[in-house]
Amino acid sequence: MRRILLLTLLSSLLTAAGAAAQSLETFKRQLAVPESQPGVFFGQARVVAVEYGNAARAVAEASRAEQRDRISGYRVCIFSDNGPEAREGAFAAMKLFEESYPGIEVYMGYDVPYFKVSVGNCLTTEEAIILKERVSATFPKAFVKSEELSIKDLAK
Repeated sequence: MRRILLLTLLSSLLTAAGAAAQSLETFKRQLAVPESQPGVFFGQARVVAVEYGNAARAVAEASRAEQRDRISGYRVCIFSDNGPEAREGAFAAMKLFEESYPGIEVYMGYDVPYFKVSVGNCLTTEEAIILKERVSATFPKAFVKSEELSIKDLAK
């Protein structure tokens, strides 16, 4: 009986975790009512979800803090490749940019399957276009792209 209850609880958790933007109260209600399975009788089984501390407040504060730490902005992508030598190419582009344009921040990322190198922390498209024109002599395939910028990145 414990195994069945545990499996039901795990299946409820997985179902609840898959639902996007689900509230904590909805999650608790869903846990409290076991899903019926063919051939299994639960009788009066009941699950009680207890919230320790103020978990709802902590989750809300964490999500608000993350939203405050990021703003919409722009960067100039100077390298994007998914070939067999993409990783080495990204490091080479980063090194060349750092040597050619000191003082401008460089960011390397991997968005499956692409290695990407972006530069700058621009708040407006005009600022990003000016930066793109400045670096296009060294990186002719550079392009402007919108990104979520961290407040920490802007403070550098």
